Amino acid sequence: MTMVADWRARAVAPADAVAAVRSGMRVFAQGAAATPTTLLAAMAERSDLEGVRLYHMHTEGPAPWIGHAGIRSVSLFTGAAVRAAVQRGEADFIPVFLSDIPRLFTSRRVPLDVAIVQLSPPDRHGLCSLGTSVDCSRAAVDSATMVIAEINLRMPRTHGQTAVPLDRVDAYIVTDRPLHEHAPNPPGPVEELIGEHVARLVPDGATLQMGIGAIPEAVLGRLGDRVDLGVHTEMFSDRLVPLIEGGVVTNRLKAVHPGRTVTSFIAGSQRLFDFVDDNPLVEFLPADRTNDTQVIARNPRVVAINSAIQVDLTGQVCADSIGHRIFSGIGGQMDFIRGAARSPGGVPVIALPSTAKGGTVSRIAPELTPGAGVVTTRGHVHWVVTEYGAVNLHGLTLRERGEALIAIAHPDHRAALEREFRAVRVVPMV
Repeated sequence: MTMVADWRARAVAPADAVAAVRSGMRVFAQGAAATPTTLLAAMAERSDLEGVRLYHMHTEGPAPWIGHAGIRSVSLFTGAAVRAAVQRGEADFIPVFLSDIPRLFTSRRVPLDVAIVQLSPPDRHGLCSLGTSVDCSRAAVDSATMVIAEINLRMPRTHGQTAVPLDRVDAYIVTDRPLHEHAPNPPGPVEELIGEHVARLVPDGATLQMGIGAIPEAVLGRLGDRVDLGVHTEMFSDRLVPLIEGGVVTNRLKAVHPGRTVTSFIAGSQRLFDFVDDNPLVEFLPADRTNDTQVIARNPRVVAINSAIQVDLTGQVCADSIGHRIFSGIGGQMDFIRGAARSPGGVPVIALPSTAKGGTVSRIAPELTPGAGVVTTRGHVHWVVTEYGAVNLHGLTLRERGEALIAIAHPDHRAALEREFRAVRVVPMV
């Protein structure tokens, strides 16, 4: 109890906390709202480091380590802060399923020397919480040789597999700052139409998986009349909260973790952070649990809503790159697309606007752009939705798929798509 009572007195300055990081070490940094910005800034101020590899998911806030001669970013999901650096060859990217990342650390395939995280203050039992991001942070904390923490007085204390004993932390600082907020773009007319099509695929009693962005916002905004929805997702944002508070989401019918909204991390506003703080009905679990295909499939009527950059006329889905340029990552798309497909009554959905660049480029394409990564294969894809409709490709031939996808492409591009499709598939013109 004495250790807990005087925990603030044992805090150190940021520079002292990161002093134990040495050249050549492999370091993990927590991401999203929980990005330990203060400690990462202190590490980036050091000029004596060489060959440090900094592993991370999407991070929020400044990224002063980018361009540092002694620190090389290795992203497991590439966010806006590091995209340009990856493209320039100044940072690296690992393509990997979100469900597989924890095992990279626990198996020592990627042996971590240090985990840098942001924690809640300890409770009377001496337990801190990983707060808003458990994802692969749980595995990093459990497997790293050393843990360095920013204990933020404003970090929510969350439930699930989030506890970190204070005595597991080798050095820590204390801060009192707002968490990084993430405000999604509001849905426009295109996203609203997509949301309308996707919402029609969501039955009462469905178990939802969704991300953040204008399309998930539009879908969630249309589910207020549903009954007994459940949530088992890798992440969620603010728009889900009114559905929980309004009794639309009850989690009553789920087979796995019934009665609980299950997630791996969250991204959103202070309202969202306040909602999950000490909320026993929201369970934060590691990504190898939330994204385990077998676990997902046990829930009934899983509706998995995922986005894409491009879909070709055979159904191949690119979601992580624009040609050779890495834009995001594999993430959990394949985990949930496959899990939903195996769920009783499940509905795997890929949703995307029909065009890009002001309507000049069709995102339904004859073939993927050279260098584009196939995140969801044509063997795994089921529903594809644009503002022009929804089609289910499962069980269709290549010719039938092409015809179905052209029907939901933008009208301005359908004629060109049809010409190229017929040439490739040797379909006679009629």
